[in-house]
Amino acid sequence: MTGRRTETSDGTLADLAKATSERLPRMLDDVARLLNEHWPDYAEFIVTERDEVLVSANMFLQRLLRMAKWDIAELSGIADQGADRFGEQPLFEEIGRAQWQQGRDLTSLLSAYQIGARVAWHHVAEVALEVGVPSDMFASLAEAVFIFVDQLSSASARGYVLEQSESAAMRERLRDELADMLLSDRSDSAAIRDAAARVDWPLPRQAAVVLVEPDNPVGSALLGRLGNSSLHVRRQRLVCAIVPDPDGPQRRQRLASALRGAGAVVGHAVPLEHLPASMHVAELAAQLRRTHVLEDDPVFVDEHLDSIIVHRDAKLFDAMRHQCLAPLAHLGPVTRKRLCETLACWLRHLGDRRAMAEELHIHPQTVRYRMTQLRELFGESLDDPDNRRRLTLALAWGTSDPGDV
Repeated sequence: MTGRRTETSDGTLADLAKATSERLPRMLDDVARLLNEHWPDYAEFIVTERDEVLVSANMFLQRLLRMAKWDIAELSGIADQGADRFGEQPLFEEIGRAQWQQGRDLTSLLSAYQIGARVAWHHVAEVALEVGVPSDMFASLAEAVFIFVDQLSSASARGYVLEQSESAAMRERLRDELADMLLSDRSDSAAIRDAAARVDWPLPRQAAVVLVEPDNPVGSALLGRLGNSSLHVRRQRLVCAIVPDPDGPQRRQRLASALRGAGAVVGHAVPLEHLPASMHVAELAAQLRRTHVLEDDPVFVDEHLDSIIVHRDAKLFDAMRHQCLAPLAHLGPVTRKRLCETLACWLRHLGDRRAMAEELHIHPQTVRYRMTQLRELFGESLDDPDNRRRLTLALAWGTSDPGDV
């Protein structure tokens, strides 16, 4: 027969309820004793909060006895409905959440449940035999005990996992907020200290940004390997990480090795309050890497500050080159290129024609001839120190033909 056992006397259940209630203190003592060896905190809770635990235990016991009115087939049908079928899911989910919040292992909690279930069944079974519970009800009672503890365990496990997931998501949001604050020139140091404390991120003396292109999966993966000491930021045009103390012992070498093949740019190390400015310079370096002006792998910004300064404003730089190299603009491409090479070599070697001839692999007389051409084109401006500096910039970093500028 399925459904509630209407033929079972209320008197038998009443006797069972009364006898098991009287046994509850002994039952809790047995549970505490068994827990004390491996989980003393749980055992202590049972002792120090005894009155509260007795009330809760009695409530669960009464609910368990009501479950005994169902036969095994019907109990099996409700086994998958969860603890909420008996109104306990929220409470035991909260217990699971608390387990995570306190840094405890889930298996210890579930093991404690199993110990409690075994002790409870030992006492309930003894009382059931003493009061003459029918065999079919006895079987349902045994089934109910372990269904009940399985459902409570599932609820706590669900709460534990939910809290773990939500905590991880919250932690990532807080880390994202900290990274955004560090890259914002509107954040004050007190707010940054508070944000760093919330995510247990020790504020470094200096930090640097590491940038990779967003469509570079290798770069994104390698950034992920930098570990939790780095803060990760995803912007519209770049994937970024903030790396603490990049100039620490062997840190630069490890960064170079970890980022090789990622197409990365490593900004120069600065105090935290200067990170926004450092980020801007690193973004300029990333643009120069896209146009192959910088080709290191990875690019360390502090090794290329001269190139970044020169190319910071491409239009302005092109205008300067056009002005400096205007005397060559009317020449043919081959002649123009040859004289540019000669002029750059002359500036490097401070007019030493023998050194120029060796570098250019030409005869010294050819050097003399070319320099005569250049003096005819540039006139006395070649002797002007300021003009020489401008010519050095124009020739050292210029990649386009001066006739096209």
